[in-house]
Amino acid sequence: MIIGEFQLTTEEKIKYKQMKLIIDNISKTYDNGVQALKGVSLEIPKGMFGLLGPNGAGKSTLMRTISTLQEADSGSISFDNLDIQKDKNSIRKILGYLPQQFGVYPKMSAEVLLNHLAVLKGITEKNQRKEVVQALLHKTNLYDVRKQNLGGFSGGMKQRFGIAQALLNNPKLLIVDEPTAGLDPKERNRFYNLLSEIAENTIVILSTHIVDDIKELCPQMAIINKGKVVLKGNPLELINRLQGKVYQKTIDRSEFEMYRDQYNVINDTLFLGKPIIQVISDVPLNNGFTSVKAGLEEVYFSQINKTI
Repeated sequence: MIIGEFQLTTEEKIKYKQMKLIIDNISKTYDNGVQALKGVSLEIPKGMFGLLGPNGAGKSTLMRTISTLQEADSGSISFDNLDIQKDKNSIRKILGYLPQQFGVYPKMSAEVLLNHLAVLKGITEKNQRKEVVQALLHKTNLYDVRKQNLGGFSGGMKQRFGIAQALLNNPKLLIVDEPTAGLDPKERNRFYNLLSEIAENTIVILSTHIVDDIKELCPQMAIINKGKVVLKGNPLELINRLQGKVYQKTIDRSEFEMYRDQYNVINDTLFLGKPIIQVISDVPLNNGFTSVKAGLEEVYFSQINKTI
């Protein structure tokens, strides 16, 4: 039976509420000398947690380490009193994982492949397996296309199938790595709603470089860059810290280096071919600058560009 499909007892609600993933000083250097993680520490409670960072920041390395797919060089990770690096088999029984690159057998139907994966995950009793597979196909809105080959699925449908397979063992910990990249707005919203429902009784870690994913879904988040956690907290509280400190100005291209030397430039965009810069300042700015409302994107860029 799938969590969320039945009423939890009071004891179960307390247990799920107390679940935590504790990441303590994790470091990882690959054989080519790239140090992907540098002393990462996080405490992640039940619900949706966003891990935001640019490509190459170390997000996928951290996700693979939590998922027991690779070892850390140092540090520890524990979940519900289990040591992830020592109790790999126990963790895998309660873990769901949707990697950034999720492959499917294109000539198999969604129903057949999900049934096969259920067997591999230990659901061997036929009637139970049928019930679980059908419930997940309904939950991910794939039941009506369950007989279709996966090769004909859209990107969003394949991602929903990926979530379905990740939920087969009714996980207490679900990791999704860059799940909405390439999805159209309708599919992305559908995916948001599905993840939010799952997160009611599960720890869901959403690793992404898309700021809107975090803003829409996550009451807690962390920003990771160059292998380090550079900021963590509640998105709204982090945004409020920047209110009144963000300014923008339209400039000439030839002036960009000058402004970058004089101000904490966090972002630059183009409007009608003219550069617009955003800066952080603790004191009011004039000289053509206008104050703008801070958002999570400004929080993100302020950390990635190391201006505050």
